[in-house]
Amino acid sequence: MLIHESTLELSGVSKQYPTPRGQLTVLADISLALKPGEAAAIMGPSGSGKSTLLYIAGALEAPSRGEVRLDGIDPYRINEREAAEFRGEKVGFVFQDHCLLPQCTVLENVLVPALVAKNPAAYRKRAQELLGQVGLADRLDHLPAELSGGEKQRVALARALIRSPRLLLCDEPTGNLDEASAATVADLLLELHARKETMLMVVTHNPALAARFPRCYELRHANLQPVGP
Repeated sequence: MLIHESTLELSGVSKQYPTPRGQLTVLADISLALKPGEAAAIMGPSGSGKSTLLYIAGALEAPSRGEVRLDGIDPYRINEREAAEFRGEKVGFVFQDHCLLPQCTVLENVLVPALVAKNPAAYRKRAQELLGQVGLADRLDHLPAELSGGEKQRVALARALIRSPRLLLCDEPTGNLDEASAATVADLLLELHARKETMLMVVTHNPALAARFPRCYELRHANLQPVGP
């Protein structure tokens, strides 16, 4: 398979875990490619391997077999220090439980990924701009405990975008939100993505969220299949 730069490409990716009864196959020979500006939703039942697929794409968990390339680089063929730098520069993550640091302000939380950048102070203005874009310009000095669930997830989205990642990965970004907050976060996610040449992959149980993506897949019985026309 031809590997293009500025593309996420998973080729023949499989993942097995050892169990007392033998190998458990979670992902089986999965291939998927995204180009800049493309977005895809991954659906499937709990335990189907959606998060595992996301973590493999984001250089967090190595596949048992297969190849992963982002911008022409396989993060599982470089050393741990290089892989950490690669993730920090190329990949942004949004998790279901937002994972904010409770002792840090909204602005400080957004700046966390920039702490390892060569010039972290240069990101302060960008953090303020991103928080303005997600409607939190007046909450910079607030702590996470002072925010609603939807506001916390908006902070997490701004944090994921602080270093202008090539790939944005979201693991159930609306899973813990009420219907109104989920709709707001989904609107922001797709709006912010539309402004950038990033690649976006979201795993979700929410059919309404998945339906808003131009490409949708279902992960079931370790296999990934396209949904819709």
